[in-house]
Order: sequence, then structure tokens, then C-alpha cells
Amino acid sequence: MKTRRQERILELIREKDIETQSELLEMLKKDGFHVTQATVSRDIKEMRLIKTLSGNGTYKYATEMVQNDERESHSYLFSTAVTSVESAHNLVVIKTRTGMAQAVCAALDATDRAGVLGTIAGDDTIFVATRTDSVSVSLVNDLKRLMNDKSGNNFVP
Repeated sequence: MKTRRQERILELIREKDIETQSELLEMLKKDGFHVTQATVSRDIKEMRLIKTLSGNGTYKYATEMVQNDERESHSYLFSTAVTSVESAHNLVVIKTRTGMAQAVCAALDATDRAGVLGTIAGDDTIFVATRTDSVSVSLVNDLKRLMNDKSGNNFVP
């Protein structure tokens, strides 16, 4: 069932510009899949789907870019989707454009950055727990650099 569902997800994102998990969830339900939001979220993460800019200026789900382009795609995602980054001791709060927090969080998780204990993403906000205050400060500085960099050269895993 999982394989069939994930195959259908790939078909759907190739056929249509799907902007949100809720939209994808509804399409899967219409196709007879009995899934929850949590299942769709896990599928997106497991399949390494990302959000890319569509032709009409909105973001849509797509398959992850080729591994060689991963650094550049993550940098581009951070530079286009993140709107602010702040820290409070060992917590970092990342604000994103609406609907982009899950994609940014997945990209951050994929970097496996030392000192990051865990992340939680909503629709437009991400909470990052770090081991120390200094890790938080370093993460904030790196992400603020990425917010202004479209080249992918400053991406720091």
C-alpha cells in the first residue's frame, strides 16, 4: 500500500502544481487512499520531496534535485523561503513564507548539523533545539547569510 501511495504521489506532483500537504492529502483521499496528514508528511520526508518555484510564482512539491545540486538547492530554498531567524538561548526560531516550513526543516534536517538536537516545523515557523547557546548563534549567523545568498556558495552543513 505504501509503495502504491508513494507512486501515486509522484504521479500527482508531476501532473499538477501541488502547493500544500493538505492539497496532496485531499487528492490521495479522492483516489481511494485512506491516509492522515502525518502519513503524507512522512511520505514527503521519506521521498525527499522539496518545494520549488512553479511557473506561476507559487511553490509546488517536486522530487529532490540531483545529489550534485543538493547544496545549491538547499541554499536556494533557504534564500527564497526563510524570512527571519532569531535565537533565544539554545532555541532558534525560523520564520518562512507560508507553507514552506516543512521543506526548509527537511533541508535543515538533511544537513545533519552538529549540535542540533531536533527540529519541529509548522506551516510557517520552525523551532530548532540546539545543544548550546553558541550553536544557536552560529546557526542563526549561517542562516542569515543564506537568506541573502542565491548562489549556493555559503551553504554550511
